[in-house]
Amino acid sequence: MSAGLKYFFSKDHTWAAQAEDGAWLVGVTDYAQNMLGDVVFVDPPKVGQSVQQFSVCGLIESVKTGSDIYAPLTGVVQAVNEEALSSPEKINDHPYATWIFRLAPDASGVASLLDQAAYDAQL
Repeated sequence: MSAGLKYFFSKDHTWAAQAEDGAWLVGVTDYAQNMLGDVVFVDPPKVGQSVQQFSVCGLIESVKTGSDIYAPLTGVVQAVNEEALSSPEKINDHPYATWIFRLAPDASGVASLLDQAAYDAQL
């Protein structure tokens, strides 16, 4: 995990971590990338799109299967990680350093997410 960030997790195996500027970075967990296998494609939500907590907002594909990406928080997408789109294997290599999209600072629903210990217990 990236130093200095506190991660929160959804039961749908996505994570959210608040950046220094207050925005929320969103990615998929190590467990998710392990279950998928070699990630070959990511279709994130579009910049400016509103996403709803625990709703499908994108797609991630591997050589084995495709899986929906569920938004861990409600908010508006500020940016997508072009590096993750052009080199999706980075999600396998560094799932907690490779965010997929970024939500505006006013994203809501953090209280509904799991901390590391609760997420680990769910697994």
